[in-house]
Amino acid sequence: MASTATHLVVVVTMLVSAMAVAESNMLQDFCVADLSNAIKVNGYTCKDSTQVTPEDFYFQGLATAKAAANTSTGTVVTGATVEKLPGLNTLGLSMSRIDYAPNGLNPPHVHPRASEVIFVLEGQLYVGFVTTAGKLVAKYINKGEVFVFPKGLLHFQKNIARSAPASVLAAFDSQLPGTQSLVASLFGALPDNILVETFQIKPKQVKTIKSRYQPKK
Repeated sequence: MASTATHLVVVVTMLVSAMAVAESNMLQDFCVADLSNAIKVNGYTCKDSTQVTPEDFYFQGLATAKAAANTSTGTVVTGATVEKLPGLNTLGLSMSRIDYAPNGLNPPHVHPRASEVIFVLEGQLYVGFVTTAGKLVAKYINKGEVFVFPKGLLHFQKNIARSAPASVLAAFDSQLPGTQSLVASLFGALPDNILVETFQIKPKQVKTIKSRYQPKK
């Protein structure tokens, strides 16, 4: 009797788990983002399916390299997220192209909502991430090679060539991974006294650095 009851509990648990998984799956073929609708509930509302066109699933912005030489860090990031490609809505994936000028750096940053995998199109880069224990995991990677940055961990990429550009394609397991720059977030948002105590530097030095980063409104 006890064995039968145990089996029943196991079966019921499995059924409940299966139902929970099923409910989290897509209940329609697609949900193209209605970018004109201001109402958002953890994503965009669905566009009327009768108004969907092939253009909702198409984006050509990653086809060509962008000029990165005149940027402050020597990099340009072109995103193919749901905001540019409405057909990605609810699919849990997106892409970006990152172009690097010679010696260009994609500064330390995090993607709070996604892991990232990059594929080197051209060049050689030094890339890495920092674990929550403070350990640096870094490697030199070349054309045709792949490197992964786990979700939410601080990471960077640097073109190590002094005379040649580099490019990568990045894929994310989120339609809108988000990007938080370490330095811009710290010096563009935090009060001076917090930064002085944190970095043990003088107020004048904090003000000098903060002058390069405008606070978000």
